[in-house]
Amino acid sequence: MFKEADIAAVIPPVKSRKEQRAYSHELYRARHVIENIFRALKRRREVTARCAKLTASFIAAIHVRCVFLCLPVHTA
Repeated sequence: MFKEADIAAVIPPVKSRKEQRAYSHELYRARHVIENIFRALKRRREVTARCAKLTASFIAAIHVRCVFLCLPVHTA
């Protein structure tokens, strides 16, 4: 199925599997980062519930949240 659709496996196989399939470690790391961003976005109620009435406001809320995710946190 995957070969017909030209889809590559991203998640590594279980170590106890008899036949280990190939996967891209770089794509797996990128997928992990993207999943963490979505998890952090879902923590915010206004983004999860889509409290913004306009699409532009919703997209702006996502952009602002992503900027705060990218900024380093300095604790004294």
